[in-house]
Amino acid sequence: QVQVAESGGGLVQPGGSLRLSCAASGSIFRIYVMGWYRQAPGKQRELVAAITSGGMTNYADSVKGRFTISRDNAKNTVALQMNSLKPEDTAVYYCNVVDRAGGFWGQGTQVTVSS
Repeated sequence: QVQVAESGGGLVQPGGSLRLSCAASGSIFRIYVMGWYRQAPGKQRELVAAITSGGMTNYADSVKGRFTISRDNAKNTVALQMNSLKPEDTAVYYCNVVDRAGGFWGQGTQVTVSS
């Protein structure tokens, strides 16, 4: 079993920055993909950004140029640097880890962008 834990959410003003961190632990063989999803009230969970073990990245169009995902394979951690935040970025952000046993989710961390 893989445990996933996020940290770094909070309240920030429009135009501000936040950095989310996620660490995977437990019975890890090899993590293929690590990613960040978000879910706003009344909306479906959506992919924000993902990164493979080889460093290939994928971003939602809405965050391209503002968010950056990075990963430390040795430590099984992934981070999401969020700049130029907008009110529409407000959501619960979830870390997702995919290894050979399947996909695992963290408990989520709230990001609120408001003045």
